[in-house]
Amino acid sequence: MLKEFFIICSGSDTDILEQCSKGEQNKYAGIGATVFFTALMAFIAASFALYTVFDNLYTSIFFGLIWGLLIFNLDRYIVSTIKKTGRVLDELIQASPRILLAVIIAIVISKPLELKIFEKEINQVLLEQKNDLTLANKTQIAKQFNPNIENLNKNITAYQQEIATKEAEVNALYNTYIAEAEGTAGTKLLGKGPVYKEKRDKHDALLAELQQLKVDNKAKIAAIESQITKLKGDYETQVVSSQPIINNFDGLMARINALGKLPWLPSLFIFLLFLAIETSPILAKLLSPKGAYDFRLEDQEMAIQTTILQNKNQSDAMLRTDFALNDRIYRDLENEEELYTYKRKKARELLQLQAEAFFKRQKNVL
Repeated sequence: MLKEFFIICSGSDTDILEQCSKGEQNKYAGIGATVFFTALMAFIAASFALYTVFDNLYTSIFFGLIWGLLIFNLDRYIVSTIKKTGRVLDELIQASPRILLAVIIAIVISKPLELKIFEKEINQVLLEQKNDLTLANKTQIAKQFNPNIENLNKNITAYQQEIATKEAEVNALYNTYIAEAEGTAGTKLLGKGPVYKEKRDKHDALLAELQQLKVDNKAKIAAIESQITKLKGDYETQVVSSQPIINNFDGLMARINALGKLPWLPSLFIFLLFLAIETSPILAKLLSPKGAYDFRLEDQEMAIQTTILQNKNQSDAMLRTDFALNDRIYRDLENEEELYTYKRKKARELLQLQAEAFFKRQKNVL
């Protein structure tokens, strides 16, 4: 039962193969098994690749089955159409389109399994890329807020500097009127005279201005700090809201790119393995020697070809004979007086009818 199934997978003519030896049947059963297991590997690899895309088991299995059947049908057709001529170059020319297609299919199939085999290494590369993206994202978002925050901090510094300047003026006036009272500066008269009172009043007025300035600037600084706090909150909100996009940076394309950053030699070996699997049905047919099945198939095709050529030659001979007979018959009829008289009579009647019809048309015009 299994042997018959693999023979069907090989695409060979079962009626011809039944007339061959057991060894010949086993050879084509082996070729059919190669075709079957190649399609099975294509089904598994395609299902896994589609699962990474759709993240749905049943959808992946369904489309993977379609892909596996497509590869099975393609391999079976090409293997069955490769004729064993005994000339290696002709057989390679027949198989060259399938070998080229096998390279493409091997690339498509090997990549998903490479992603699974090197999953841990790929995750490490993706983690590093996510960290870089997180830092770059924070830097880009900060560029939107930092200029405003810096300007607000400059305003705070300006208000604080204004207070410090005013405090320096008040302190200077304080030292001035104290020195006047002690007689160490100004009029250098000991005691609190009119000059002392004038300087003291000036100091007290400036001190009052300083107190009011502190109150006003404190309110302004508090408002600015509130704006800075709001901007920092908006910055954190944007960072948090954009982080899930970075965390989800592990799709199929991202993983393929991450795989490209790993050493290429292991990937090459896996690709060569699948290339060997994909080309194995063709190689099995090319490497198998020309056997009894091939001779019987060739004999059957030659018999059909001979019959078709015989029928064609016979049809051509019959057609040439018919032409020759027709030419001879018409040459003989050409000299018969009876046929001449009959056709002359009919031509005369036809000319009379045409003349009468022409006369009637002319009469109606007049």
